[in-house]
Amino acid sequence: MSERMPGLFELVWKSAVVHTASYFVIGATAYYLFDYASAFSTGALGTVMVETSEPIVTAGPLFQPIRGALFGLVFFLLRDALFARRNGWLVMWAMLAIVGILNTFGAPAGSIEGAIYTRFSWPAMIHPAMSEVYAQSLALAAGVFFWIRYPRNWWLAGLFGLFACLAVAGALAGIFLAPMAG
Repeated sequence: MSERMPGLFELVWKSAVVHTASYFVIGATAYYLFDYASAFSTGALGTVMVETSEPIVTAGPLFQPIRGALFGLVFFLLRDALFARRNGWLVMWAMLAIVGILNTFGAPAGSIEGAIYTRFSWPAMIHPAMSEVYAQSLALAAGVFFWIRYPRNWWLAGLFGLFACLAVAGALAGIFLAPMAG
């Protein structure tokens, strides 16, 4: 039995929604769990990360639908390998984790290149905050895969849609209401 193959629009749209939702939920959790406000303003991370109080950071969730859509475009190009098998979500996550995190062409913290060519050391690859990056990529892979495989699952669609809307609304509120509060 062959699996239904998603179209371009469906994959791009669902990837944008799932990425935005998972970015928001996992990012907010990590923000509080790992005290990013302090970590990003001092020490090694303070030299490379923008402080969490900056307007561009507040606007960050607004860019996530674009990033998610780009993921969806790649998923569409690889849809036969990703959606035609029962464990396609795991293949998708391995691709995201290996190519997108561990083995990037750039040199960010947590990557092999970052450990070689930056002042971030090998321990940065296993820093507890890296769990956010791996968890979010896993949520993206599993979320997109299961939403594609079960398109009539309305609670799944509603949950992703709700959190994506909260992410965008929260970012807009932070941008427009912050000047009034200050």
